[in-house]
Amino acid sequence: MTTISFLIFLSAFVLIGVSSMRHATGQREDYYLASSTVPPWLVGLSAMATNNSGYMFIGVIGYTYATGLAAIWLMVGWITGDFLASLYVHKRLRDATEISSEASYGAVLSHWYSRSNALQKLIGLISVVFLMAYASAQLVAGGKALHALFDWPLWAGAVMGSILVMVYCFAGGIRASIWTDAAQSFVMVAAMALLLVMGTQALGGFDAVVADMSVIDGFLDLFPRDLVLPGLAGGVLFALSWMFAGLSVIGQPHIMVRFMALSDAGLMRRARIWYYLWYTGFYALATGVGMLSRVYISDPGNFDAELALPTMAIEILPPLMVGLVLAGIFAATLSTADSLILSSSAAITHDLLPHRVERPLLIKAATLGVTLFALAWALWNEQSVFSLVVLSWSGMASSFAPLLLVLVMGGKPSQGLSITMVIGGLLTALLWRYKGLHELVYEGMPGIMAGLLIYGVGRLLLKSRKN
Repeated sequence: MTTISFLIFLSAFVLIGVSSMRHATGQREDYYLASSTVPPWLVGLSAMATNNSGYMFIGVIGYTYATGLAAIWLMVGWITGDFLASLYVHKRLRDATEISSEASYGAVLSHWYSRSNALQKLIGLISVVFLMAYASAQLVAGGKALHALFDWPLWAGAVMGSILVMVYCFAGGIRASIWTDAAQSFVMVAAMALLLVMGTQALGGFDAVVADMSVIDGFLDLFPRDLVLPGLAGGVLFALSWMFAGLSVIGQPHIMVRFMALSDAGLMRRARIWYYLWYTGFYALATGVGMLSRVYISDPGNFDAELALPTMAIEILPPLMVGLVLAGIFAATLSTADSLILSSSAAITHDLLPHRVERPLLIKAATLGVTLFALAWALWNEQSVFSLVVLSWSGMASSFAPLLLVLVMGGKPSQGLSITMVIGGLLTALLWRYKGLHELVYEGMPGIMAGLLIYGVGRLLLKSRKN
């Protein structure tokens, strides 16, 4: 029964995406931006689903399983940083997209007020590398979900996922991804709520669950014990670093392209309301489920924490609902992988190649190549979903977020200064991770700060030269 329901619900998600083919025009702007005709509620729901997907179902719940209550600071910091950035960035980015008539995130940034081909190629190159790493993590997450459900080898789910991603891409491009995202957002919230309620009941109620959690050493501590600074100061730094993770959303091409595809920049506030209401509710439910899974599966030493949600769903829910939940998990990883691959394809065809590719067949051929590369990366990947996503997330954030923040605030850095900001932020984040400091503070925080610092120093040097 579980297998049948899984296939039925997964087929429904795929059909929703394929049905978008009726609206496809075959043009580059339609394939990558849905011709900027997406209504605000679809933008909000799609951005929420793409932002979370396999990373939330597999990665964050696994992190919460291992960490406990302190994982709540990921939610508080992430959403706060995301919201603060959106106040200044989203509408201005949508306006710049319309003015520039560009179809890729990198092209819009490099054509904000003047044309910069070198900057566009650099942004495109960095985007391709990290977007494919991110996409491979989504395929790994899908493989883990099917491994827990059917006991398939992990590679089988990744291969199946890559095939379905190609179905989305060839059907309707970004529109197919947005439509399936919207359907999945409802399933994601319903599945988390159902798991939280039924799991709590299965363990004897709320008081019994809290009592069981209190027995686990450090599980209900407000902050992790391995902080760079002791006490409240360390806790504030920990929360602040994850606020930079939320601010890093503006550096993610696959998410920001949703807001770039909005039908009218004047409707951005409505899109943000949809986005943050669903985002906050889903993240809170996911944190609760992650903590609950530690009580339900109390053997962390011999258990892959990133299988906590699918394992608990199989043990708690009736077969029909298990199929729905796991189909939602798998489909969510696919639509996000689809978004990442489309953004990577846009970077190749629009930013890196010497001449823009306009023919639909060549655009889809580039998408196929990116998908195969992401699949190969997933098959040889040895990192956790959480680790690989955070690495990709921080790499793009450290590269692009400082430049975008400066642009929306009215700054006009030269091409040389812009390139230095991008490279400096990225190298800072990578060095931070290489030294192991990401275990203490999210590497995107020093990466973004380094990019902004480079801009400030550049401005001072320019001013001193003029004087």
